[in-house]
Amino acid sequence: MVTGGGTGGHTYPALTAVRTMEAVLGRHGASLDVLWVGTTEGLEARVASAEGIAFKTVPTGKLRRSSNPLKMLNAQNMRDLGRVPKGVVEARAIAADYKADVILSTGGYVAVPVGLAARATKTKLVVHEQTVRLGLANRILARSATSVAVSSESTLKLLPDQVAASAVVTGNPVRPAIFTGHPSKAVAALGMAGYAGHLPTVYVTGGAQGSEQINDMVRENLPWLLSVANVVHQCGPNWVEKSRQLAANLPAELRARYWVDGFVGSELPDVLALASVVVSRSGAGTISELTALGKPSVLVPLVPSAGDEQEHNALYLEQAGAAVALVRERASAGELRRALEPVLTSGERREAMAQAARALGKPDAAMRLVEVLLSVALGENGR
Repeated sequence: MVTGGGTGGHTYPALTAVRTMEAVLGRHGASLDVLWVGTTEGLEARVASAEGIAFKTVPTGKLRRSSNPLKMLNAQNMRDLGRVPKGVVEARAIAADYKADVILSTGGYVAVPVGLAARATKTKLVVHEQTVRLGLANRILARSATSVAVSSESTLKLLPDQVAASAVVTGNPVRPAIFTGHPSKAVAALGMAGYAGHLPTVYVTGGAQGSEQINDMVRENLPWLLSVANVVHQCGPNWVEKSRQLAANLPAELRARYWVDGFVGSELPDVLALASVVVSRSGAGTISELTALGKPSVLVPLVPSAGDEQEHNALYLEQAGAAVALVRERASAGELRRALEPVLTSGERREAMAQAARALGKPDAAMRLVEVLLSVALGENGR
């Protein structure tokens, strides 16, 4: 059984683990039966349906956090917290009926009722944490989990002593497709007729919907940026025309090195292979892919994010020498140029950052997590 979702950061690692486990079992002539338990409105519902994975829903509540505890005592939080007991009851019935060998929880609010149901039905539970810091759901479930898997060694010191002693550092599973990219295919697929092979390439992304903040920072720097680099800019569907209008006023030579659109689809592995530097947010999935591929980056955390996890992720990479983190007041157009200029003008600097990123990366994370799941399911591991 799988639970976790709400966002891609919780959903896609679970999906990757499922597909990897299917492949491993298939090589040994065995099959995998999977049930995903999530919420109706979460991303996991759409992903499970698209992937042909059996899916059931339970109600759960979202805790709207605040630095002021009194502000958390609001009607929305009280209403949602009241849904958790109902979710636990329904999840317990599902778990008792399904009789899973092991439950994988990747976090998100839906993980709480399912994780508590695992305890009630004495079903083995593996908790996986994608971020540098433990998410709220995983903090609740870690003490009662059979095994805890984390993405970073630095997370171990945040765990209770009795949990840290048996926790496993697996890394965060990333989509296998990202390892299949070819730089030359990106140039052809995007139709970058003016691509300058002697210049580095910057890939800018704010996620599937884009980031107005990152877009504004890039647009202010675009004339300079295109004088020293090729730029592939995934700006999000709402900002395509604004970006194209700005590019239309640039000299033809610079304009020819700029590709902008709302979304990068199947070309993404090739674009990542082409990229010399990536400018992006710093969600768990993003930093896992960047480190697995060994990509230097300039990270602009989404603030606020849950527990400021993106800021912690960005600072973690910066401290390792793999990225430059533009946190809070540093997130400006001027700071973006100051961050990019030494990286774009020095191949040695890019290589040093790439090596630092690769040192953090765990491209075999999915296989490591599957090994934990199988050992727990077969009774070879866990408290």
